Amino acid sequence: MLLPGRLRQTTLGDLLGTLHRAKVHGTLELAEDLGRTHRIHVADGLVVAVEYDGAGPTLAETLRASGAVDDGTLRRSLLRAIASKRLHGEVLVDEFHLSSKVVDDAVRRQMLARMARLEQLADARVHFRVTVPTPRGAVAHDPLGPAQFLVGRRRRRDRGAPSSSPPPRGRTVSSFGEPAASPSLSAWRVLGVAPGADAAEIKRAYRRLAREYHPDLHPDASEPEKRLLARRFDALTTAYRSLVA
Repeated sequence: MLLPGRLRQTTLGDLLGTLHRAKVHGTLELAEDLGRTHRIHVADGLVVAVEYDGAGPTLAETLRASGAVDDGTLRRSLLRAIASKRLHGEVLVDEFHLSSKVVDDAVRRQMLARMARLEQLADARVHFRVTVPTPRGAVAHDPLGPAQFLVGRRRRRDRGAPSSSPPPRGRTVSSFGEPAASPSLSAWRVLGVAPGADAAEIKRAYRRLAREYHPDLHPDASEPEKRLLARRFDALTTAYRSLVA
């Protein structure tokens, strides 16, 4: 099985189609030049997990959008998951008695939403690895089928031949021809936005995450949980200020 070395030479749909036809087990890795690395895990050519190097969409957001869980339950279960270092979905099922089917459906919608974001990448280095561990929460018992992860995906024949060397997103050049200074990559990662995102996108990401982690929005949290939330919120605020200042 041969894969192109760069995403600009192909499309996510073509890559997934190749993996599906080969019925492989392993991980498709998309590494952006500016630091973010995304992974799609497959088993027997079917998608079992999608890791997006960014902040969203979270499981809580996915469940909230579906109306399956009330905000109070989401806040309490998220705090419990953070404090116990367990998966949010696991806590919802085991301790809040939410149907496992509701959580599984939300996880699958979350995976598809992440793949939709990956489909928008202009370029990345492409690798296929067989030694990367499958993350917790993978849907190995009921993976996404080709009708879900292939149908409707763009193919290279649909978009035409791409340019040979598109400029990396987020890289700017000064009037002297040298790369301009840019904020720390960690700030972009904390907010889950791509390097070079505009101020409006950064603000939307910050506001969305602030709704999840602001301590004042979790009145039922214990003191240790509030301290943990405060640390996360401080990191979000610091990252936001470094990018919009």
